[in-house]
This record gives sequence, structure tokens and C-alpha cells, in this order.
Amino acid sequence: MKTRPPLLYDLLVLGSGIAGLRGALAAADAGWNVLIATKDLIRESNTGYAQGGIAVALSAEDSVEAHVADTLAAGDGLCDEGAVRVLVEDGPERVSELMAWGAQFDRDGGGFHFTREAAHSRNRILHAGGDSTGRELERTLMARVGASSIRVLPYHMCLRLLVEEGRAAGAWLLNDVRAEPVAVVARAVLVATGGVGRLFQESTNPPIATGDGMAMALEAGVVMADLEFVQFHPTALFLKGAPRFLLSESMRGEGAVLKNAAGERFMARCHPLGDLAPRDVVSRSIVREIKATHAACVYLDLTGLDAAFVRARFPMIFATCLQYGLDITAEPIPVHPAAHYMMGGIETDVDGRSSLPGVYAAGEAACTGVHGANRLASNSLLEGLVFGARAGAAAVADGLPRPAARDLPLPFEPRGVDAEEVNNLRRQVAALMWEGAGIVRTATGLEALRAELAHVRALIGPGSFHRRALETLNMALLGDAVAACAEYRTESRGGHYREDFPARDDLRWRHATRLRKAAPGIEFLEAKP
Repeated sequence: MKTRPPLLYDLLVLGSGIAGLRGALAAADAGWNVLIATKDLIRESNTGYAQGGIAVALSAEDSVEAHVADTLAAGDGLCDEGAVRVLVEDGPERVSELMAWGAQFDRDGGGFHFTREAAHSRNRILHAGGDSTGRELERTLMARVGASSIRVLPYHMCLRLLVEEGRAAGAWLLNDVRAEPVAVVARAVLVATGGVGRLFQESTNPPIATGDGMAMALEAGVVMADLEFVQFHPTALFLKGAPRFLLSESMRGEGAVLKNAAGERFMARCHPLGDLAPRDVVSRSIVREIKATHAACVYLDLTGLDAAFVRARFPMIFATCLQYGLDITAEPIPVHPAAHYMMGGIETDVDGRSSLPGVYAAGEAACTGVHGANRLASNSLLEGLVFGARAGAAAVADGLPRPAARDLPLPFEPRGVDAEEVNNLRRQVAALMWEGAGIVRTATGLEALRAELAHVRALIGPGSFHRRALETLNMALLGDAVAACAEYRTESRGGHYREDFPARDDLRWRHATRLRKAAPGIEFLEAKP
């Protein structure tokens, strides 16, 4: 297979969600030549599906200290407080900047309408279009990118990092239209490829969320952290024939309640905050209630709220449920937990620097320690905005020299793919992950899962320029790392629950899980002091 000469840029951004777009703008504004490569269209990312809003200490009743305290509490003892303070203190400036660029947030009279979600002590969540906040922020940033010199390559999936002389020198991409590799030589690479939800059978994430950037970094030996901490959103639509559509936590913030199959409220006996308990508590409580009542799901009930208010406050959710024959103003919504957000990822400092010079990461693909063991609701958009900007600026400030342009050998020799077999293996990986590394985990289940994933990787083999095969291989590789971390952490904390170790153990485990890929498998590293 012949390849074209490499593309030459200062910064290669992988991913077009809020972190990637904001990072690209930071570098372009400093005069760098920037390329954004994204696996689908630029608008297709987890950002566009974010409903609830963006948490920021801007209201008169709120404060930076209160937002910090809520974030630390939700993180269940594992947050890096320094990173949390950067997030919360930078937040108002970054959000105000978005407003100056044209972002339109919902208002209440003369001021902004702030709402509350689980584990927040204040009404601090800004939202747009009722339940379409991610789309509005995405629109604003895409317009800014469109008016800049930044180039966007759609349908280009990250493939391999180019590593030379102990630093990243760019990356190989897969042109999904032509099914051919494309080399990009760059001074720096910003990994902002989003989450891993599709590793699991039940997920609120779009099909592109297969953890490709994290898998690429893992393969290159970049240090990762906290991969066992996966957040399962408690309320995903559970209707036959419907996608696992996210039902925003802000619905409970506005007064919706959870009920079992008998129509009884149950969260009050599970946590002092009842329906507004942290997400990990609510998800496990729902699973227990389903098991105790021998039901398929529980129900989210908004019928006690004014119907006109529900339609105005949650227009996208109302329309989507109505599309599947369900009027949420008149009948409870069947719900079930689903994989939603990865708290871990590529270990970085607060400026996005990873363990490999030239590689930066931001957003859900990164782990600054800001979320700890359990992300506070609506901190994710703020994280992408704040740390995306910081990572783009850091890449410029570090000013690594541009690698020499030259022809590059292929990253591997291509091999053929049986598409039907790959699709079957992809479904198998997601089912195995849901069963073995889902909401409730055990040593036996995790050990069996890792053996099955090793078998899948062997069946696929390396060296394919087929997107589905690469995604499935990434899912199996990253899934094994998630399972290894879950097996390693013999306690329960936040989004990680071990049925065989149900208690939190601060004496042994109050630190991040750090790892990297090393022959023949995963190597765990010492905790940072």
C-alpha cells in the first residue's frame, strides 16, 4: 500500500468535542497551524449529547468554595484538590468567554436560570435550550473554529502515535472513506477523543465512543490513571426498540422521583439525599431494587410536575420519548443504568501534559484527578472547556521543535478482515464488559473477563485498516486495562464497586491507580506522593 507524504502541522488535535475545539482555538490564537482530525463529522461527539448543563460558580448564592466542596465530596476521597481548584476557579472566565462568543444560556427574568443536579448544594448549573446545552456550546465553538485558520479532517480516526527519540512527533490516522492510513507530523498532539461508553452493552454514548485515543496512548506506553472508575448514569431510557437515551439528572433536580415496579419511591431508604444522591449510589440502588422486585427496570416519574413546565424545560427529552409512544407528562418513564462517563484516562497535569513529551490530553480522555472516583454532575463540560484551553496553551508554551518531514513506513502491514466476524466480536466485547466490569464487580468475574478479552484480541489480530476492526481491538485492549484496574483495587469507592470488597479502604487505597502497558501486559506504578 502506497501512502501520501505526511501532512505538516504545529498541533494535531484528535477529537472535535468541547475539549478538542477549545484546545485547537487556544493554539490557533497563538499563531499555530492547527489540524483537527475527527472520526465522524465535527459535530458528532459526546459534547452534543450533553443535556443537563455546565456547572459554574456564577450565581449570587454560589461560591468557588462551595463548588470545590461539592466536587471533592462527590469524588469520594480521590480528587486532586489542586486540579479541582483550577477547574472551579478558571470556570467563570471560560464560560463568560463563551457568552462573549455568542453562547445563549436560558434565562429567568433578567438573569440566568441556574438549576441543581445530584450532589450539588447550590443551584449552579447553566443550561441552554432547556436540555440541549451541549449542542449550544458545540455550535458556539464550531462557529469560532469555522471562522479561524484551523483545518478540520472529518472521518479520520486516530491509529498510532508517531514516537521518535522519546517524544511524540505526530500520529497516523485512518481515512475511513478511503480505508487508507494518513501520516501527520506535528510538534504536539492533543488527545481529546472523548469517552469509552461503547465498551459496555448498555451505554448513553454515541457509537463513536470506543476509547480510541486512550487505547492509542496505552499502546504507546503513556501512563494512564483511574481506569476502574466508570460512571454509570442511573437513568437511561429503557424501552424496547429505543436507544439508551440519556434522561438528564436535572429532571430529578426539578422534582422527578424514582419509583419501583410497584409505584413506590425507594431512594429515601438508600441515601440521605434520596433521589438526589450521587450517581454511583443511585445506580447501585436501582440495580438492587430491580433484583429485589424481580423487575426489568424502575421508573422516573415526572407526572407530579406541571405538564407545560416539563415540555418547556425538557423539550428534546419530551420529543424523543414521544417518538417512541411515551408521554412523559402523563406516564412514568422506564429507566435503567447505563455506562456514561470515564473518570480515568491519560494521566495529565493541570495543563494537559502526559508522561510522553509532545502528547497532551483534555476532556474525558484525560485524567487530571479532578473527578476522583465519581464525577460531580455537569462538571464534564466545564472540564473540557477549562482543560482544553490550558492544554492548547501549554503545547504552544512548551514549543517543542517541529519534527523533520519525510516519508514514513506504514505503522503495520495490512491484513484482511471478515466484517461479520468483527461485528460479532464487537457485540461480544460489549456484553462481556457489561457482565464482568459493569456496576457490580467481583474478582472471579474480572479474571474471566480478562481471559475472554485476550481471546478476542487474538482473533482480530493486528494490522487492519478497517475502522470496525480497529475500534473492536481498541475496545478489547482498553477493556482489559479497565478490568485490570478493577481487579487491582480491592475496595469499593465511587464508580467502582466490588461485591467481594464492599467497603471503602482509606488506609490502603486513598490514591490514584496508575498504570502503563508493558510486556507482557499491564504494569502498575507507584502512587504519586
